[in-house]
Amino acid sequence: MAGQQQPPYLHLAELSASQFLDIWKHFDADGNGYIEGKELENFFQELESARKGAGMETKSGSFGEKMKEFMQKYDKNADGKIEMAELAQILPTEENFLLCFRQHVGSSAEFMEAWRKYDTDRSGYIEANELKGFLSDLLKKANRPYDEPKLQEYTQTILRMFDLNGDGKLGLSEMSRLLPVQENFLLKFQGMKLTAEEFNAIFTFYDKDGSGYIDENELDALLKDLYEKNKKEMNIQNLTSYRKSVMSLAEAGKLYRKDLEIVLCSEPPM
Repeated sequence: MAGQQQPPYLHLAELSASQFLDIWKHFDADGNGYIEGKELENFFQELESARKGAGMETKSGSFGEKMKEFMQKYDKNADGKIEMAELAQILPTEENFLLCFRQHVGSSAEFMEAWRKYDTDRSGYIEANELKGFLSDLLKKANRPYDEPKLQEYTQTILRMFDLNGDGKLGLSEMSRLLPVQENFLLKFQGMKLTAEEFNAIFTFYDKDGSGYIDENELDALLKDLYEKNKKEMNIQNLTSYRKSVMSLAEAGKLYRKDLEIVLCSEPPM
């Protein structure tokens, strides 16, 4: 690969959280949160040669066949791309740093509850200094022993992962990439994010009495509407779990405009 430095660490038997991140950043060349297309071919090629170099057995067969088998095994949502959570299952990351989160956060509802506690001003972001508390909460939930230096390392690594513009804040949709793919209901909304105008129109339509919040039944109708508008399939089981996750942001059954905006808008409210 002319002009590109050798990808780091692929030969190691165990990676630290920050080495894992270096590999991710190396291959996700355009920074869009996925390793795909040419990036994916490069990654697979380098992984194969690193494994050979480390004396690990690799299967025989053509590059295309091996790549296909590899994707069947690791591309859990079969979208033809590898995302960070999927990469964490491929590489031997120390204590499997990301998987450790995936196990703690049993569901997206739990994740949203933890988020809500820390995004106190409902800005759609948590500040870097709050992140440490957020992570320590998740680790406690999982009964996962950790010490201060380890917590510090996790905090720094997650900042490096997600705070791409260096402003010391993390957005909800970025942080939700820690969730298992099938649990990440926020990803489901990615293709149908609303502009502020669209969001205001739809919220006003469901907030019939102008109280500034909607309840669970109204949210149900709003989500169904959104799915139909975007011609997406929605089964009742998914709808129930998305509704539950979004309602984790509600106060006493009241889902306020600002909370829903964080989930459905392309840009968090300023």
